[in-house]
Amino acid sequence: MLIETCVKGREDELKIFQLYGRRCCYLVAFLYMLGHPIINSYEDFTCFLALEICSNNVRIFSQNSLRSATGNFHPSNRIGRGGFGVVYRGVLRDGTQVAVKCLSAESKQGTHQFLTEIRTISSIQHPNLVQLIGCCVEDNNRILVYEYLENNSLATALMGSKSKLIPIDWPKRVAICLGTATGLAFLHEEAEPHIVHRDIKASNILLDGNLQPKIGDFGLARLFPDNATHVSTQVAGTLGYLAPEYALLGRLTKKADVYSFGVLILEIISGKSSGKPAFEENLKVLVERTWELREEDRLLEIVDPKLAEYPEKEVMRFIKVALFCTQATAHQRPTMKQVVDMLSREVHLNEKALMEPGVPQHSGGGSSSNETSSSQKNKGKQSLDPRTNDTHYLYSEQAGTALHPR
Repeated sequence: MLIETCVKGREDELKIFQLYGRRCCYLVAFLYMLGHPIINSYEDFTCFLALEICSNNVRIFSQNSLRSATGNFHPSNRIGRGGFGVVYRGVLRDGTQVAVKCLSAESKQGTHQFLTEIRTISSIQHPNLVQLIGCCVEDNNRILVYEYLENNSLATALMGSKSKLIPIDWPKRVAICLGTATGLAFLHEEAEPHIVHRDIKASNILLDGNLQPKIGDFGLARLFPDNATHVSTQVAGTLGYLAPEYALLGRLTKKADVYSFGVLILEIISGKSSGKPAFEENLKVLVERTWELREEDRLLEIVDPKLAEYPEKEVMRFIKVALFCTQATAHQRPTMKQVVDMLSREVHLNEKALMEPGVPQHSGGGSSSNETSSSQKNKGKQSLDPRTNDTHYLYSEQAGTALHPR
């Protein structure tokens, strides 16, 4: 009823809501998050949420319709749980299957996530992005409705419990890497304004019935102005996927997503999670251990034992792309557009340009031992130039590869 009251009226009034609603809602959301006394109730805030929804042309669902779709949010329909809520499988009256994400009604951070998702993905569509269908803001509910993807998350399919594992052969893993990279490149280069996801990880990559990937969960995403080189922000995301300059300095660029994507490639190849030590005997996380194996010329040891056969040269190329993405210094990493190119073609990566993963230093600061060691190892070798977008130093053409059985 409150939503109807907010948006009811003459057509010119609705146009005013659409023009000014978003700016107004941003201000009110900010005041609400600060606990400002001028916005002191859910009723006040819900009205402004309605303005935001109108300005983004998002479909509004009633709470009753979503209760009916999910069997009154029955536990048997629960398909996921995150830091700010629970996700249920639902079926709408027309038979459409949906994923219903209920954000915590008590969490102001959950409300912030709700607004962020509406702002970032309500107006964009891409085959490798999860589609937002609508939402519900009745009373104190903050519910998002998405397209339903049959095979849940990549984390569950690849690294979950044995009962939920899905056999994923090498060609399908390639398609997952390439599809995710394509979706990220779209967010970074083609979406207007550009978008930095900030939480690229296996549990946020969802798989459809054909195991095609779609990037989901935009609750931490940041809109990125075209002319901005970086933004300084409070760190958010998942340990194990965070770029060092972002985790330590709060310096966010598109290259933070590139780093996370590099970690994701290694997970897809190895079947191991970056959120815990990948090799128990030395307690190294996945990126660290992969670099060690590269130094020892034993890179193929990280390949998932469940892969019966794979093209050795292509796997090696994908691992090296991941290492390019996870270099310590942000400007040394390729753009996502370059990553798509490197994953798409039979190429030989120029490892002379590859620098060791590690922790970047403040500009003007001293070099760490890692940095010094890396500098010595790469003395006389070609390095990336942060002032150019040239990619000739990254790769050259290479012949195709054949399958190698395990």
